[in-house]
Amino acid sequence: METSGKPLNGGQILANALVRQGVDLAFGVPGESFLPLLNGLVDHPQFQFITCRQEGGAAYMAEAYGKLTGKPGVIMVTRGPGASNAMVGVHTAYQDSTPMVLLVGQVGTDMVEREAFQEIDYRRMYSECAKWVGSIDRVDRIDEFVSHAFHVAQAGRKGPVVLALPEDVLYMTGEEHPVAPAHIVQPGLDVNAFNQAMQVFANAKRPMIIAGGGNWNRAACDKLSAWANQEGVPVATSFRSQDLVDNLDAIFAGDLGIGANPALVKRVQSADVLLVIGERLGEMTTAGYSVFKVPKVNNTLIHVHSGSEELGRVYRPDFALNCSPENFCSALSAIKMHGNYDSNAGKASHAEYLAFASPVTVPGDLQLAQIMSSLQDSIPRDSIVTNGAGNFATWVHRFYPYGPFKTQLAPANGSMGYGLPAAIAAKIVHPDKAVIAVCGDGDFMMNCQELATAARYDAFPIIFVVNNNMLGTIRMHQEREFKSRVIATGLTNPDFVKFSDSFGIPGFRVTKTEEFAAAFTKALESKKGALIELILDQEVISPSKLLSQLGK
Repeated sequence: METSGKPLNGGQILANALVRQGVDLAFGVPGESFLPLLNGLVDHPQFQFITCRQEGGAAYMAEAYGKLTGKPGVIMVTRGPGASNAMVGVHTAYQDSTPMVLLVGQVGTDMVEREAFQEIDYRRMYSECAKWVGSIDRVDRIDEFVSHAFHVAQAGRKGPVVLALPEDVLYMTGEEHPVAPAHIVQPGLDVNAFNQAMQVFANAKRPMIIAGGGNWNRAACDKLSAWANQEGVPVATSFRSQDLVDNLDAIFAGDLGIGANPALVKRVQSADVLLVIGERLGEMTTAGYSVFKVPKVNNTLIHVHSGSEELGRVYRPDFALNCSPENFCSALSAIKMHGNYDSNAGKASHAEYLAFASPVTVPGDLQLAQIMSSLQDSIPRDSIVTNGAGNFATWVHRFYPYGPFKTQLAPANGSMGYGLPAAIAAKIVHPDKAVIAVCGDGDFMMNCQELATAARYDAFPIIFVVNNNMLGTIRMHQEREFKSRVIATGLTNPDFVKFSDSFGIPGFRVTKTEEFAAAFTKALESKKGALIELILDQEVISPSKLLSQLGK
């Protein structure tokens, strides 16, 4: 095996191995358990370590970086508590099919299984939310393990991998075994199965396409859009995958998520052939597996997915193609169907989407639907909009028309606290783009400390905090299931304007719709981003229901 011939400690070997994989940026919170790795990174002045204020926020930033760039987001955390905090971002990367490499400190190999200080068995801890968990127990195998990690994270259905770093191994001296960057291995197309499936599609009367999940790139999205426009076939997107098709595209039919357009649900259910690309058909996209019958849908189902384990997992497809969206859409773009279906269906479905996305009016001084809809008139189409989890997200998903690929960063696993860290990562990756984080008050407070990270690295997004002083989603379910028996959902918040100002970020409080435009204009002009607090009446629990109307 080729070696560098120069003895180095494990931390230096690991740092060099990461750089050879093309890593030039990592997120994390420094810890004493991986000091030799940090020392090794000093020898790479082009490498940027983004010091975050909590490992959960760091993991969200790494996940958002992976989504935006297509490269594994790298996060470094210390053992025990640090590893536990990072779990939330690893779970997000797993359910969102985002490539990630988590490097986590570990007790020395001479202390394993003693419940040493901050010791955790990472294989057991991460087994349900990582593609692979390894421990580098020998200094001469560091390059091998790093290569394996970057191959696994980017192969098939992409996702997170975890590498434990025993402290003593990082201090040991050894020789490098340099390895070239990992191959990105994605499944190709079974041409015979493809031809058979598309012949059935061509004979359909009411075909429909659902695009979603991870593993997409801009080329695949562009090819799908061009082909669907050529054929006039409507394309819907899955939960929080709305930017796979520009929402102003003439064939965009809307998204299948929380509070989906009833007209879209009806159109999907009545489709005689359903082509699903990249989407697992999980609980959120199928409204609790109620949109389609399990295990055999009423439609003829053509299911295309990068992970073979997802084909037939819940729904038994008529055609199962283990293929990446990129390879499938490349093949799709090369054919013209001359199908028997109505070529105006795409435009008709888009008209239904536009009607559903038209702002609705609710009681109160603040019309959140109007505000979200108005954003498109003030920001470029390539602006990035992020959000975490909560009822507030319903307004941005429904009323803001997302632009092309990678203009939406949102957790498909429904994780609170994601919006702000994701927006900070977006500003680091794309400092010249407009980035807006839409947060709820409970959602924002999950990771509000990361404003310090934004300030340190001049990565200032514009932040909306929709404040109704409660955990709205949970309160909504309480009222539905246990009318007026309310507990644990009220919140006490800080003065958000003063809080943002303490980081040098201008803050504005908006209580009426007509106040928003001036505040947003100032936010766009600011070089320090901005926080705009939107005061929402607790009665306005969703775009279609008031709180007092629930449970009746």
